[in-house]
This record gives sequence, structure tokens and C-alpha cells, in this order.
Amino acid sequence: MSMSRAHPFSLPGQMRLLRTVSHLKSRQIFFQLLRRLGPKRRVSAPVGIARRPGLSLTPPLPRHCGGEPWALTFIGVRKTFDPDRFDWPRMDQDKLWRYNLHYFDFLHEPGRTNGPELIESWIAANPQGREDAWEPFPVSLRLVNWIKFFLSPGAPSPLPPAWLESLALQAEWLTGNIEYHLLANHYFKNAKALVFAGTFFEGAQAQKWLELGLRILGEELGEQILPDGGHFERSPMYHCMILEDCLDLWNLCQGSGLDALSAFRERLAAVLPGMLAFAGGLTHPDGGIALFNDAALGIEPGHAELAAYHERLGGEPVQAGHGRVLSFPGSGYYRLSPRPGGTLIMDCGPIGPDYQPGHAHSDTLSFELSLDGRRVIVDSGCCQYLDGDIRRYNRGNMGHNSLTVDGMNQTEVWGAHRVGRRARPVHARAGEEGGALFAEGGHDGFLRLSGSPAHHRRIVWSGERIEIRDRVDGRGVHDLEMRLHVHPDCPVRQDGGFAMLNMGEASLRVEHDAGRLHIEQGWYCPHFGHAEPCVVICVRVRAQLPWLGSFFMTKMKA
Repeated sequence: MSMSRAHPFSLPGQMRLLRTVSHLKSRQIFFQLLRRLGPKRRVSAPVGIARRPGLSLTPPLPRHCGGEPWALTFIGVRKTFDPDRFDWPRMDQDKLWRYNLHYFDFLHEPGRTNGPELIESWIAANPQGREDAWEPFPVSLRLVNWIKFFLSPGAPSPLPPAWLESLALQAEWLTGNIEYHLLANHYFKNAKALVFAGTFFEGAQAQKWLELGLRILGEELGEQILPDGGHFERSPMYHCMILEDCLDLWNLCQGSGLDALSAFRERLAAVLPGMLAFAGGLTHPDGGIALFNDAALGIEPGHAELAAYHERLGGEPVQAGHGRVLSFPGSGYYRLSPRPGGTLIMDCGPIGPDYQPGHAHSDTLSFELSLDGRRVIVDSGCCQYLDGDIRRYNRGNMGHNSLTVDGMNQTEVWGAHRVGRRARPVHARAGEEGGALFAEGGHDGFLRLSGSPAHHRRIVWSGERIEIRDRVDGRGVHDLEMRLHVHPDCPVRQDGGFAMLNMGEASLRVEHDAGRLHIEQGWYCPHFGHAEPCVVICVRVRAQLPWLGSFFMTKMKA
């Protein structure tokens, strides 16, 4: 399979880069150049501001980072620290791990008592501008985490002046380093942090932070939250992240008593039910999210935690994840649930916003399946953000339960987070006909190939039988490959022309009407830093287009 590894200075590499940057907004290009060429601006702590009295927060969601005072676990990697010489740079770890260290999520870990020591240590060890520590995304998360901690019963009273000075310095620095070059979830996080800082402090400069943050969020709520409630990057994990951000902001608005936040509070109240319904719809019976695009389990809170947080803040319960057919046409996700414990979720939406598809995978028309409350057919997930073989596997067609033509990715994913050509849905819908549930769609990702192949898929679930009907329109002879990733907990036995998946008290028989099944090893990465071998059921045919073929999956008693 082509993994888009053209040399960046070759003509194909330059053309791919051009296809990638052509989708960027002019503002992104300007600020990319400014960041690379312009000098780093230093700031001084603002004067004339003070802590605003009377603020309160309902306890936010907790975090879990290993449960040890001087050992922290992020993205599946545990590291210990010397309390007398805390290693903040931690250059033995990759950038995502180091980012997590500087977020300070661990301040909200139940039972943690050394939060004040870690804040003191960070201030002493990380002067303004230090790599990782002073990059806009970690600054944004740290500002919010510090303020949440400062408003908690566990914070010292009064707060040390050095803490307040550092907090104000970081907020002032952030105003000059907003991530206009990236936008999307980073931009949302920047604005959230400014609103928190502008509410925590009072004074002329704090008012500027608050106004800037509210202006950005006012624009981005309409941009990033789609009419069906989903986040526009189309990752269930990032959706949960932004949903928690909105709940935190709602929490802050309620506890501030500021008239300036009243209108924003109402806007949040209006979008939260739809966001919760979407999160529930993209949740499997085991309580975990679907793993489409960049998504992993255990990073962000799940639907149940988010719904409970919403209710603690006074929100009405939101009925989510119910109904035999759920459609989220703006995001492009469709869910079939004919009975409790059985769920199929299909992806047939845009890969994300054109100007920021960094978390997109080549997974249009892929699906995940749970039966009897357990995952059976799975997405390969997301192991890491560093470019490499496993990153290319997770992002490319090979890591998804879809169809590949001539070994090409339907969407031109490359590097760690880049996308050139992108597959676009041409139709999608779900419904019920004659007691059977269906989801169907098509995309144009292969039209660039000779003969203009176009993939269409219709999934029909009737009783104990699921049919995955693929149609490839076009001309000429092409190599087609269909793949199904099986959860590692489901042993697979090949028996003649079919495969049997052992689910304990039941089995799933899988066969295909167009060719012999091949059993291969693939990868299942439900958690960051974790790649587990799994069985992949493959069918390969060399076919004259147009072509029709179907997987049949039948649940049987063991």
C-alpha cells in the first residue's frame, strides 16, 4: 500500500505540499511565517491587576496521572522524579509526553498533596520562553488548571504573590502568542484560558484578556460546534475534550457573577445538550468512545462523566445514545443499534475542517461493531503522534475497515498531521426499511485514479445478520482490498471459505462472496503508546469495474 512517503524536495513531494497548504487560510500562512521568521516577544507581568474576589467553581472533573506524588503517567508512559531536583525538561520523552507534564492536569488528581510544591518548582525552573513549558498550548491548559486549583479548597490561603505574578505573566504572554497559525482546538484552548484569566483577575489588562477570549469563543462556538452537536474535527476524543472545555466555561460563568459572562453562559447552555447527545451517540456499549480519526481511550473523560458534570452544574439530563438509528449528518456519523449491547457506527463525513485536518485519518466508510456489549470489529486507533510506521498504519487505509483501490489511501495523509488530497462524501444516510437497519454512503477519494473509481457502501443489519455491501463504479481493471480488524479478545479460526470469531457465548461467522478470506496480523491501538497485534480479515480481488461484493457477518450460538 502507498504510504505517501515522497521525498519533500522531489517534484511529487513539492506537489503534495502544495496540495496541503492550498487549503490553509491566509491568516494561518501569515502567522506560520511570522512564527518562523519573527523574533520571540518577551512580556512583563502586567501591573494594576488583582485577584477578583467572590469567584467560585463547582468541583470540575478529576484527572488520573498515576496516583503517586513523584511519579507521573501520561499517554501510557510512567516516569519517576527526584523531589529535590524535579526534571521539568524531561528530554528523554517525546514532545506529547512533555506537553502533558506542563499541562498540570495532575493538580486535580484525587489524593494528590504535593501540588503546591510542583507549582513552586515549575516557577523556579521554567523562565519565560523555555521550550515546551512556554508554548501556547501547554500555557493555555496550565492557566486553566492553576486557576481551577486556586479556586479549590485545597489551595493555600492567601495565595503566594509569586503564584499570582506567574499566572498573570503567562496570561499576558499568551495574548501575544495565540495559535492563529493552527486554529481549531488549539485556538479554542487559547481563548478558554484567556477567559479564565480575565475572570480570575480584575483590572484593565484582565478586562482585555476577557474580552479577547470571549470574542474568539463567540466566533468559534459557531464554527467548531456543528448543527448535529459534533466538533468539526470529527474525532470523538477531541469532541469530548471540547465538550469538557464548554462545561468548564459554563461552570466559570455560573460562579463569576459577572454580567459580561451572562450572554456567553446562555450560548453555552444552548449548545451543551447537542454536544452531550453526540458524545453519547459515538459511545460503544462498553462506555468508551469510537476510535475514528485521532482518538484513544483514557485520554479525555467519557460521555458518562461529562453528562454527570453537566447535571452537577444544573443542566437537565440529556437522553443520548438511544434509538435504533442515530444520524449525525453534519459530522457524518451514523449509528445502528437494533438491540441493547449491539452497536455499529459508520463514518461517512468530511475528514475535518479543510484548513486544519491534522487529526484526520483515511477512514471514510469505515465502521466499528460491538455485539453483546463487547467490541468485535474495531478501528486500529491511535498509538502516537510522532511520524513513523505505526502512525502511518493508524492514519492510512490499511488501519481501517474500509476498501482500498490500487493500494492507495483514499485521503492523502502524510507526515504526522498533514493531509493533501482528501476524500469527500458524495452521499450518506441511515434509516430503517422492513425491520432492517441500514447505513450507506459514498466518497470521491479514488476519482483521481485511472478509470475514476468511486466507492459506495451500504451496511444492512437484519436480525442476526449484517451485510457490508461494497460497490466500486468506474472503468478498467483495479486491485481492490477489503479489511476487517478483529478485537484481540475475539480469537479467529479460519474454516474453508469463512472465518469464525469467538465471542464467548456466541460466535460471528464472516464470509465474502467475491474471494477467499486471508488472515493477517494488524494493529489495534486503543491507548496512546500501546500497539497490540490483532487479526485482520482481508479479501483481495483484481476486478473489472464496475464491481459488487459483500461481507456477510452472522451471529451464531457458540
